[in-house]
Amino acid sequence: MRQNTFSIFRFGPINHPDLISAPLRGNNEYMHRCFLLLSFFTFLTFSLSSCSGTAATSNAASSAKRYDFRGKIVSVNSRTKRAIIDHEDIPGFMQAMTMEFPIHEDWVWNELKPGAEIRAELVVDNSAKDPYWLENIGILAAADSNQLAPPANENFAQIGKPVPDFQLTDQDGKRISLKDFRGKALAITFIYARCPLPDYCIRMSTNFSDAANKINKDPAARDKFALLSISFDPENDTPAKLKSYGVGYMGQGTTDLGVWKLAVGTDGEVRKIADFFGLQYEVDKNDKTQINHSLRTAVISPDGTVSKIYAGNSWTTDQLLAELQKAVDNHSK
Repeated sequence: MRQNTFSIFRFGPINHPDLISAPLRGNNEYMHRCFLLLSFFTFLTFSLSSCSGTAATSNAASSAKRYDFRGKIVSVNSRTKRAIIDHEDIPGFMQAMTMEFPIHEDWVWNELKPGAEIRAELVVDNSAKDPYWLENIGILAAADSNQLAPPANENFAQIGKPVPDFQLTDQDGKRISLKDFRGKALAITFIYARCPLPDYCIRMSTNFSDAANKINKDPAARDKFALLSISFDPENDTPAKLKSYGVGYMGQGTTDLGVWKLAVGTDGEVRKIADFFGLQYEVDKNDKTQINHSLRTAVISPDGTVSKIYAGNSWTTDQLLAELQKAVDNHSK
């Protein structure tokens, strides 16, 4: 673990004789003393900035909220500068769970290994590019050098495989199945209404509502595209609550979800489709209101086969719409 050494400065009256004890002796002497004072504070500023190492400077707004953070590294991705961390309770913000966190500091990627225990500061700033991230990282316990990284999860649908039919209940209380979407390109994602972090369910639902608003305004697109968000929290996400949740995302007084459906089912019904796409989720043992989960968003061709899978949140509404159009074009060939 890299150590930073900080010097402690006690600010008070400056008693250096060359700076303030001598009486003024004309303008030249006055200017000389001002120069010495300026040089001293320039040196002091340089010393303070130099002792902080190479950690990235925080770009958080003054209104950003900060929380003490402790957790254990599950996996790291130095390319995207993100780490999946099994973290403890974050008092005043959220319960313990396993989630992915951005980390902007470059030095950590040489030191963070699966199994390492860290402390950090969770910064939440909804005005920033990343609405939340970790900074001021400190490694409390190094990873076991003999510990293997978790194997990649390959148990999910591959491109071109037919999606098994499923039965769910939509936001209007109607039973729906995959067959209801045949002939259209369908995008599926997974959410639960109480998910607290902006880059997870909130981002999925924001992207889907933005896509729905664009599709709903285009009659040709309405005839060929559909969107479906599946909740994996049947204990809380009733059809009525999902409808209210979806309408809230549509904005501008919209009450019609149009091509966007939100649906829920029994645990068995949801597990069937979630397992097919490789979505992992489980109720948090310490807080039954929270669900630890991964992310999966898929595009289904009009013939019911898998066209595209996004395994994380690094996709945009425009990219999703392009993939839906691509699925339609490939089907019509």
